[in-house]
Amino acid sequence: MDFEFLLTFFVDIADFFVSLWEGKIMEFFAKRRKKNRKGSAESIAKTYDKETCKPVLKCSICNGEQVAGFKDIHTGKFEEVMLIRDQKDLDLFMKQHGIKEITKEY
Repeated sequence: MDFEFLLTFFVDIADFFVSLWEGKIMEFFAKRRKKNRKGSAESIAKTYDKETCKPVLKCSICNGEQVAGFKDIHTGKFEEVMLIRDQKDLDLFMKQHGIKEITKEY
């Protein structure tokens, strides 16, 4: 294991217990979510098979929920990758996968 990973792990555990002790556990999870969301696009470049899959944004006409993922062009099977809550989520998904445009399906 990497020393930097272990150090980060123990700091996160300590931060968790401090938040728990102070009664601010929800703030801890919000901070973690923001931390993971911010660093993930720059550090992780994800790929998909561009010859068999196409990026799709599935939109519900009932409740407006949007899910980004990839649809197999041969079978039509959709693989959910990320729940899209706002434009930042969509931008993050597109940046992670190197996508310039995405089609919407209802």
